[in-house]
Amino acid sequence: MQIGVLTTLYQDQPLTTVLDKLRAMGITAVEIGTGAFAANTHLALDLLLKDEAARELYLKKISERKMIISALSCHGNPLHPDANIANHADDIFRKTVQLANLMNIPVVNTFSGLPAGCEGDRTPNWVTCPWPPDFLGILAYQWDRVAIPYWKDATAFAADHDVKIGIEIHPGMLIYNVETMLRMRHETGPALGANFDPSHLFWNGVDPIAAIRALGDAIHHVHGKDCYVDPFNIAINGCNDHKPYDQILARAWTFRTIGYGHDLKFWKDFVSTLQLVGYDYVISIEHEDAMMSVDEGLAKAVRLLNEAVISEPPGEIYWA
Repeated sequence: MQIGVLTTLYQDQPLTTVLDKLRAMGITAVEIGTGAFAANTHLALDLLLKDEAARELYLKKISERKMIISALSCHGNPLHPDANIANHADDIFRKTVQLANLMNIPVVNTFSGLPAGCEGDRTPNWVTCPWPPDFLGILAYQWDRVAIPYWKDATAFAADHDVKIGIEIHPGMLIYNVETMLRMRHETGPALGANFDPSHLFWNGVDPIAAIRALGDAIHHVHGKDCYVDPFNIAINGCNDHKPYDQILARAWTFRTIGYGHDLKFWKDFVSTLQLVGYDYVISIEHEDAMMSVDEGLAKAVRLLNEAVISEPPGEIYWA
C-alpha cells in the first residue's frame, strides 16, 4: 500500500515544487484536482485533453520522481437544480474521465451531488429522516427521477473509458453512508464505487472498520483524514453542526490530521481491514486541520501512516 497526498493542500505552489517537496517526504502518489470544488491549479484540464505532448511532459514530471497519479478529483454537484451549476460539474467530470483514460489513471473521485426536493426547486435538499411524510416524496424524486438516471449514464460513460468512479461518501450529498453508496452501485454497476474517507463517517457515529468490511470491493480509492468528535458538545446538541469550521471549541466535531482524532491502533486496524477486503492501492492524505499548519499536519500524518501501512506482501504461513 502506498501513501499519497491530495495536492490541493499546496495549491498556492507550482506542481514541480509540490512534487519535490512530497517526494522528499517519501510520498509516492499524488491525487490531482481538476475543478469544481477541487482546486485545479496543478492541472490544465482542457490543455491536457487536446495536447498529447503536454500530457507526456506532465506524466514525465511524475514518473521521473518515481511517483504515480492515484486519481483525478473533480468533486462537484452534477445533480444541482441550477442547470448552470449541474452542467458545469458534469462537464468537468466527463472531461476528467476522458483525461484519466488518456493518462492511464484508474480512478476519478467526485461527489454524488444532491438534487432539489422537487421539480421547480432552486436549491438542493438533504433529507435525513422519513417524517413528516413529505420527506419520503422528496427522496423518491431525488433517487428515481434525478440521481439514478444521471449516475447510470455517468457510470456507463466511465466504464466505456476504462475508468472507475470514486464517490466520496459525504453528509450533505445524496450518497452519505454505506447504504446509499451500495444502493447507487447496485443501480448503476461496478464502475461506481467509493472514495473512502473515514473523517466523514466518524461524526455520523459510523465505525469506519465496519464500513470497510461492508463495502468490500466497492472501495476504489481511499482518503487519509481524521476527525475529532467532541463528546461534550455532542452530548448537548448531537452530531449535526452548521457552525463555521473555525469555531472549534463550540463545534461537535472538527477535521484533524491523522492521529489527532484517532490513535495509531485505529489506523493500523484501518490499513489491515482495507487489505483484508482486497484494497492494496493508495491512502491519499487530505489535510483540512484548522489547528495545524499544512507542513506540520502533513508531516505528522505521513509519520503515523508510515508506521501503520503494510508495504510488503505477506510471507508464507509457515506456522500452520
